[in-house]
Amino acid sequence: MSDLDPSPRPLVVGIGGSIGGVASTERALRMALDSAAREGFETRLFGGDALAQLPLYNPKTTDRTEAERDFVDAVRQASALIIASPGYHGSLSGLVKNALDLLEETARDERPYLADVPVGLIATAYGWQATGSTIAALRSIVHALRGWPTPFAAAINTQVTKFDDEGGSSDPAVGEQLALVGRQVARFAPLAANG
Repeated sequence: MSDLDPSPRPLVVGIGGSIGGVASTERALRMALDSAAREGFETRLFGGDALAQLPLYNPKTTDRTEAERDFVDAVRQASALIIASPGYHGSLSGLVKNALDLLEETARDERPYLADVPVGLIATAYGWQATGSTIAALRSIVHALRGWPTPFAAAINTQVTKFDDEGGSSDPAVGEQLALVGRQVARFAPLAANG
């Protein structure tokens, strides 16, 4: 690779968070994206504030907002995704689901939806019950979008694990789980590109 013509690094897009500031879900997602970046990937985060800019998905609308176009274009360019959701009432948040619904815009693309894209999954909840059901719901959605959920998903009980502003967590095992999510999407992305 020459300095004059550097090859672009493959992109991992992170989707997740909640409205009202950076909370545990977005902090966990950033840790996983940092792991993918250490593997040589470019990363782009669509956190809670960015997802809140997306109008409720209306399949009949043909004129998309700039925020919607930016989000869909980023996913189109992605070699891999990491999706993180808080567990709300036993499933993923409406904020994250709305963003995933918007991927219907890619239905007629050469690579429709998330076809052949590795997708890492993270669920955070105040207790264990919602983490498992949220991961299961995310896996089901990724399969419906033709993506490949990576083998490991991080389920984080925020009742026992706290995150800090510096990009760390109170439990080193959780930090390693999030790093594994990032490493797995980085590892499987080249396989998808060559498939």
